[in-house]
Amino acid sequence: MTTETVELDQLQKDFKNAVEAWVVAIREEEALASTEHSVAEVDQWEAAADRQKQAGEAVEEAKRLYEDALRKKFFNF
Repeated sequence: MTTETVELDQLQKDFKNAVEAWVVAIREEEALASTEHSVAEVDQWEAAADRQKQAGEAVEEAKRLYEDALRKKFFNF
């Protein structure tokens, strides 16, 4: 394997892992949205929403890095 291929494989793996973490965060938020209606649980739900947002931002960053590397490989820019 070339160094470029190893780097692309790692970027792809990072993206996939970020997506998996995002899915977990979405499911946690969803589960909290389906519980009792108390102030404490609303606070937990809001915290889960924040984690989900952060995980989504991590996906966007991992995707950007992977796409940039693919553009460089295929289009040299």
